[in-house]
Amino acid sequence: MPFTPLHFGPHACVALPLRRYVDLPVFLLANVVVDIEPLLVLTFNLSYPLHGYCHTLLIGGLLGFLLATIAFPFRGVLRAAMRRARLPYEPSFMKMAIAGVAGAWLHVLFDATIYHEIDLFWPIYGNPLYGLSSYQALSRLCLACFIPAFAIYVFIVVHTERRTADS
Repeated sequence: MPFTPLHFGPHACVALPLRRYVDLPVFLLANVVVDIEPLLVLTFNLSYPLHGYCHTLLIGGLLGFLLATIAFPFRGVLRAAMRRARLPYEPSFMKMAIAGVAGAWLHVLFDATIYHEIDLFWPIYGNPLYGLSSYQALSRLCLACFIPAFAIYVFIVVHTERRTADS
């Protein structure tokens, strides 16, 4: 999608409830990293598909894993950011790796429904998901996901603060 932040709603709806198993910051950042490719294509007017190799399950997954590897040494910084967001945070490399790959894959799967040039299973060419959604429908879904994502976030914060106060 041309506006990467639209992905944050659905990503948060997935990652917040699964935060014990996936690293929330890496999951969300994987969404951004995948869209660096179209940003570069648009910025430098490259003769390259808008959604090329990074928008495949193979390269997108590798990119997500690379992100986890880079993020792991910065887990202290991520912990501070999560503390500011008032969310509990227990990082591990395994959680970061799962989050990086899964976050990139979710992004690619969403985009594959609306962009024909995505070769989802590259090096096999083609996109079996293309046409399953329209750009408008997917945008509305992504925007609508911000409501449950916010509700889940508030629930987690309130529940965490109650547990802390009871301790």
